Amino acid sequence: MDELVLTEVSGGVATVTLNRPDRRNGWSPELEAAYFAALDACEADDGVRAVVLTGAGTTFCPGLDTARLATVAGTGLDLTGRPPVFRPRRFPKPLIAAINGACAGIGLVQALLCDVRFAARGARFSTAFARRGLAAEYAISWLLPRHVGVEHALDLLLSARTFDAAEAHALGLVSRLCEPDDVLAAARAYAADIATHCAPAALAAIRHQVYTDLDGGLEDAMVRALRLMQVTNAAPDLAEGVASFVERRAPQFGPVGGMDAEAVTGTAVPAGRLTADDVLGPRAPAVASSGGGLA
Repeated sequence: MDELVLTEVSGGVATVTLNRPDRRNGWSPELEAAYFAALDACEADDGVRAVVLTGAGTTFCPGLDTARLATVAGTGLDLTGRPPVFRPRRFPKPLIAAINGACAGIGLVQALLCDVRFAARGARFSTAFARRGLAAEYAISWLLPRHVGVEHALDLLLSARTFDAAEAHALGLVSRLCEPDDVLAAARAYAADIATHCAPAALAAIRHQVYTDLDGGLEDAMVRALRLMQVTNAAPDLAEGVASFVERRAPQFGPVGGMDAEAVTGTAVPAGRLTADDVLGPRAPAVASSGGGLA
């Protein structure tokens, strides 16, 4: 599976590339497994402090590989043994999408699971599901409103229309617009700045806080913040952060190390470990579907 996803590390930044240009980086279980394995490797590598996700060629990921879609249409849903599609949410390092081209279906889901999104001008987006006779898959109905609001999310889901990067930016679905030749470099530069100047343990804590606080109340968020503050305020990174600021130099922060934000706060990222088997059973009967999903 190595050739399905390429990983290049430079200056603390790993560039992870979905590498099926002959299939326009169409999603498949094999590509999914290779991508999640790449995230596992980046998580374990202390030399990686931020990750940029992009696609080979001129597309990011336009959804399910069309060849696979043709074979699963009408056969029902079978996700037996598949890992949690929300794996990126539990990744402890910044994850930046460099959307270099078409981004739809589960490709859009994976882009939304990144923390920050850069998009090439002219890149095309679509939720796609309704035009394939499918429900809003993989909880995009939860993800999308949190980025663009309920009405815009319903517009994009109900119409399944194609929209471009400029509209995606106006809606808040992406935060940066770049020229096509610059999108990857811009995302890498942003990631490199984080890798150079921000403490990995603090990044892991902040990422955990944002994603656990989405559905909680203010008091719960404060409890989690105070527990994490107790840990980070006592860690060497604080002294180094202050010293580097006073001395006007780049900080020398340690790796993520023992920062386990879930353990400190007692809260897991929502749905972070949920698999299809947990809901449907390991050999669930087929359910009504025209395409078995876009993954």
